[in-house]
Amino acid sequence: MIKKIYICLFLLVFTIIGKAQTTSTEIIKDIKVITFSDFKNIIEKENDKFLVVNFWATWCMPCVVEIPSFMKVNERFKDNVGYKMILINLNPVKNIEFVKKFIRKYSISTEVYLLNDLENMDKWIPAIDPLWEGSIPATVFYKNGSKILFKEQLLNEKDLESIIIANL
Repeated sequence: MIKKIYICLFLLVFTIIGKAQTTSTEIIKDIKVITFSDFKNIIEKENDKFLVVNFWATWCMPCVVEIPSFMKVNERFKDNVGYKMILINLNPVKNIEFVKKFIRKYSISTEVYLLNDLENMDKWIPAIDPLWEGSIPATVFYKNGSKILFKEQLLNEKDLESIIIANL
């Protein structure tokens, strides 16, 4: 009888977890799951800062190579009130636990959002930059709420820092 109760509880818990919605802004521990509409709102809200927005995924080797440089540069500028770095992860939401482990492993110190809008990539990729072919890593730089630069490539520490210094 106790075994049946445990099985029922187990099934109930996983049924509830399986039905949890993550399609809008929802905090999942240290990552917010967002839609592209939420992303646009974040950019609008931060319009008084020089924003560095990096699109990446844990399965993307150039992204993994780039992350430590981004964290070093972010550490140098994080106390500047006119600056902010945001990472937009493109892993599927079902891999959120893996992304969290990645964040801890690489000591990612910026805000990380998981973009749960992959089925609409054909709409939001050109909205970010009409020439973006969708490859990552890709970094967008915003100043006063407007996009000023887009890089669809791996950025090294020196180049990233130069872009930030030139715009702060």
